[in-house]
Amino acid sequence: MTQTCRHCGTKLTRQFLDLGYAPPSNAYLAAEDLTAPEVTYPLRLMVCDRCFLVQTQDYTAADSLFDKDYAYFSSTSQGWLAHAAAYVEMIRQRLDLSSDSFVVEVASNDGYLLKNFVEAGIPCLGIEPTASTAAAAEAHGVPVLQEFFGETLAKKLAGSGQSADLIIGNNVYAHVPDINDFTCGLARQLKPEGVVTLEFPHLMRLVEFCQFDTVYHEHFSYLSLGTVKRIFEAAGLRIFDVEELPTHGGSLRVYGCRVDSGHTERASVATLLDVENRRGMETQEFYADFQQRAEDIKNEFLRFLLDARRDGKTVAGYGAAAKGNTLLNFAGVRPDLLPFVCDAAKAKQDKFLPGSHIPVLSPEVLGNARPDYLIILPWNIAEEVRKQNASLAAQGTEFVTFVPETRIVGG
Repeated sequence: MTQTCRHCGTKLTRQFLDLGYAPPSNAYLAAEDLTAPEVTYPLRLMVCDRCFLVQTQDYTAADSLFDKDYAYFSSTSQGWLAHAAAYVEMIRQRLDLSSDSFVVEVASNDGYLLKNFVEAGIPCLGIEPTASTAAAAEAHGVPVLQEFFGETLAKKLAGSGQSADLIIGNNVYAHVPDINDFTCGLARQLKPEGVVTLEFPHLMRLVEFCQFDTVYHEHFSYLSLGTVKRIFEAAGLRIFDVEELPTHGGSLRVYGCRVDSGHTERASVATLLDVENRRGMETQEFYADFQQRAEDIKNEFLRFLLDARRDGKTVAGYGAAAKGNTLLNFAGVRPDLLPFVCDAAKAKQDKFLPGSHIPVLSPEVLGNARPDYLIILPWNIAEEVRKQNASLAAQGTEFVTFVPETRIVGG
């Protein structure tokens, strides 16, 4: 199958990660689905030789990944809610937002962030394609337009007087199949002095810490500042500030505006571009040993589970997250090695993980189960999970993460 780069159109020839076959990572299964055939797709990453956009191979359509049963609700994590509230307070002051402003969030999910603008009396609109999360946002009083965002929708909104002082995109840029169209949409809906902020996992940290489990079909692109700068410029936008964030193992928050706006570029942009260049991100050598490092983590994970079973230790998982599904399916783990995974999201409870068919249970069962080991699959919120389950640690349970290396805490 021949694929061209989603940004520059160059034919893609260089693969640097192959995780085998996997179903969409958020396609949780009901009990009656377990006896039916399950569709899986190759899960591979390619890097463009020309613009260095890292991207998955084309196999799945966005509307099949983000359907009415989409089960990821941002409000499940207290840490993420706190992150969103802190951002809103910061950006309100930085841009002097008021009741005369208009804020748009693309992929607003369950209203975890925009509810803060609603409470502050700042007009806002969420754009969210999945019915399940949009309904939750509307329950918070957040107005939602249930659509996929792109240039056509942005023109329509701007034409109806809904140009934005601020457009927010938290952890959506990597999910966009047509990144050029999406970016053009940002440019079309911004007011002349409007600002767009995007947060996304930083490719430099993904490679540095071998966060291969961040790779799944919902993530079409894996982004550096240099690549995003190039995509922005092609759409008539420019980046004038950037921050490094600890979220998701290392993310970027970029601040963009129209090329002709008056926002002054800060030194942070040149500084981080220089760091990326010195790391060699736009050379093939940067990606050369990633596959082997991912294989090493997978093998260590399997060894741990096999040793635990041999030694008569009980094991449970925590967090039915997409990155956990990537690890479990890459390693071929099934319920014989990991009997169940707990998750606080009710939309996932009493279902089964895609591919591995491991049951998802309420965290309430952990009090009786008292496992010897609790494997935290979303390692990026490990500290939050450990605090929530401190009573287990007091009874001897040890908490385990595997990315970027095996770490056992507590007990």
